[in-house]
Amino acid sequence: QLQASGGGLVQAGGSLRLSCAASGRTFSSYSMKWFRQAPGKEREFVAHDGRSGSTTYYADSVKGRFTISRDTAKNTVYLQMNSLKPEDTALYFCAAELYGTYYWGQGTLVTVSS
Repeated sequence: QLQASGGGLVQAGGSLRLSCAASGRTFSSYSMKWFRQAPGKEREFVAHDGRSGSTTYYADSVKGRFTISRDTAKNTVYLQMNSLKPEDTALYFCAAELYGTYYWGQGTLVTVSS
């Protein structure tokens, strides 16, 4: 089970840190990802952290502003979001992926005001 938190209302240029706490299993061997879905749009990929921290990569729209990380001891993955823009407003989801099987958490809402 994945539990996302940390969303909220922030002004443009501000920062938020999202957390995704895992329970029921250890996700150190899973790739961890963040996705987001804006109103009226499809869900889109945001960030990826590979198994055992092998690699990270980001959507072009957030590169240089967002950072994904994980604390294996806490079984938690984070998304640090800086220099937020109104277009970052969305419901953010975390997911664990292993060999193509995804486990999804519930979303946490991020609203960026201009």
